[in-house]
This record gives sequence, structure tokens and C-alpha cells, in this order.
Amino acid sequence: MRTLSGRTLDSLPEHVAVPRYDRSALRAGIVHIGVGNFHRTHLALYVDDCLASPDQEAWGIVGVGLLDGPAARAKAAAFRRQDGLYTVTEFTPDGEGRTRVIGAMIDYLHAPADPEAVLARLAHRDTRIVSLTITEGGYNIDEATGAFSLDDPDVARDLAGGPPKSCFGIVVEALARRRAAGLGGFTVCSCDNLRGNGDTARKAFTAFARARDPGLADWIDAEVDFPNSMVDRIAPQSLTQKPTIARVAGCRTGWQRG
Repeated sequence: MRTLSGRTLDSLPEHVAVPRYDRSALRAGIVHIGVGNFHRTHLALYVDDCLASPDQEAWGIVGVGLLDGPAARAKAAAFRRQDGLYTVTEFTPDGEGRTRVIGAMIDYLHAPADPEAVLARLAHRDTRIVSLTITEGGYNIDEATGAFSLDDPDVARDLAGGPPKSCFGIVVEALARRRAAGLGGFTVCSCDNLRGNGDTARKAFTAFARARDPGLADWIDAEVDFPNSMVDRIAPQSLTQKPTIARVAGCRTGWQRG
């Protein structure tokens, strides 16, 4: 079994496709919060295709994990060991498989371990898109009232001060830093399976910002885009048996796409 990393790309079997671009030249233009199966098998794969085109070096991805606990820490450690690399196997209708290494994610940050690193990356002038897969229920919208819930414990804690821990606290703090530095906003692109997911994201983030600072909320309304996107793809689970290339947290670092 080979260990997947930047140092071993050249020694992988010939049938495994590797990135067709210079990863060392990439800059982080996208920060993705919630690096789960959907991101790995779809979003990052499409960015990987984009990076193989000329003059696209500004669109590398930095992944961010918000959850803590043994599994979340193990995932962060595994991505560090593997330099953000993993494999995806696509199967044709006749069952033929094609495996490729995805190199679009150039860094992975674990927010509970180093929240300041996440804030610095979000506030960096190179960051142009912040994409989200935080689940359909992750936007903290009260089903009865349709309003953003300020009573949520994580939200209340972030509004009380101290290093932010929730997605809303982290993103809004980064936007506050960009505003103070004279930088513009970035695009917040929800990729969760919600009708009008961009509208939902705008409601959530601006409501949090308004509870913190109404002037900041007005600035976000003017400077930050929240496009609606349509998500209708299956994101299979990672493979857990017969490892052939590498492992992440006890699982093979391959994801199937059917």
C-alpha cells in the first residue's frame, strides 16, 4: 500500500491520473467550510479540472473544518500528512473504474485548533469565494418563524465575544477585518440542498452581523454576494475496505462517483 502525498505522486500506478498542473504555483482563492463527501467528489473535482487550464493558479482551495472531536482531528491530521490530496474513482455504467488524484485543496485548517489561522485566510485579499456545505439544517433558521435564531448557544457565545467558533461568527469576523482593511467582500456560495440556498445564507449571515454591528450588516448587504445554486448530486460514502492507495482516519482516501 502506497502512502499518498505530494512526494509520492510520481510513484503511483500508471492507471491513477495525477494533477496536470503545478500545485506549488497555486494560490488560495476559495475557502470551503465543511469538507465532506459532496465537496470532495464534486466541488473540488470541478476546481481540479479548472486548475488544469492555463492561468487558473488563483483558484486553489483551502478547506476548513469547524467540528471538534476525535474524528474531526483525525481528518485534519490525515489531510496534513497527505498534503490535501485524495483520490476519487468514477465508474461508467458498464462498471469500468477510473481513479484520479484531486490536488485542488492546497491546505486544510481545523478551526477549533487554530481559529486565528482560519480568520486570517478568510480575511486575506486573495480569498474571493467562501463556499459552504454545512448541511441543510446548519443555517440556524427557526422553522416556525423563518428568522435566524439568536438564542442558539454557539451564536450567543460568539456574539458575547472571544474567538468565534460558529460558521457565522467566523465568517462575519473575517468580513469585519476586510472592511477595516479597506478590502471588499467575498462571495458566499452555499452548496447545501436548500431551495434559495443563497437567500438563506444571506438571511443567516446578515442577521448575525446585525446583532453584532448594524453598520457591518449594511456593509455586508452591499459588498457580499450570496448567489443561489442548485445542488442535485449524490455524494457516496468513502470506501472502507480493500485500501489500494492510502488511508484517512482508518478509511481509504477514495470516494466513488456513480
